[in-house]
Amino acid sequence: MLDLMAAARQLRPPLCALTYETFFGLLWCTGMRIGETIGLQRGDVDLSAGVITVREAKLDRARLVPLQQSATNTLTSYAASRDRLCPQPRSQTFFVSSRGTTLIPQAVLQTFHRLAVRTGLRTETKRPRVHDLRHSFAVRSLVSWYRSGIDIETRMLALSTYLGHVNPTDTYWYLSASPELIELVAERLEDGPAGDER
Repeated sequence: MLDLMAAARQLRPPLCALTYETFFGLLWCTGMRIGETIGLQRGDVDLSAGVITVREAKLDRARLVPLQQSATNTLTSYAASRDRLCPQPRSQTFFVSSRGTTLIPQAVLQTFHRLAVRTGLRTETKRPRVHDLRHSFAVRSLVSWYRSGIDIETRMLALSTYLGHVNPTDTYWYLSASPELIELVAERLEDGPAGDER
């Protein structure tokens, strides 16, 4: 991910570089959907409270996305630079193109594809998608909790709500999507009460 963001910094003009580096970073650290992130209005990003309000969520369900301080700091820096580079934007979305307009989903996908090729993330056998940043966030969260010995059942509803899933079963899908998670689940099952009886 760091390589992809470094490659985004090389884009031109500067506002384009700044927007894509910050946009992809936000997807990676929050697991937000691409459409939700594109649709963010300036008023949806509360930088003083460190909370994003997602209004254009799937199935028209709004939700709050709390941010870590590092993400809040990065978004604050982006907003200041964005306003300096584009003092009269043509859109009130939080993320804007180099012309000050709302980002176009197809352009975001094409930019991600181009950066993934440039950094070697995309090869003939590996074909990452922008949506994989969301999957990565969910898997990283679950792996971290498993490694810390945290009871996943108590956290799954919170993660499901954070990701904007209607049903926690949608979030459980991520358990089967990662070999590392499957291994951690198996280890925990072996170490559990049933495993101790053997």
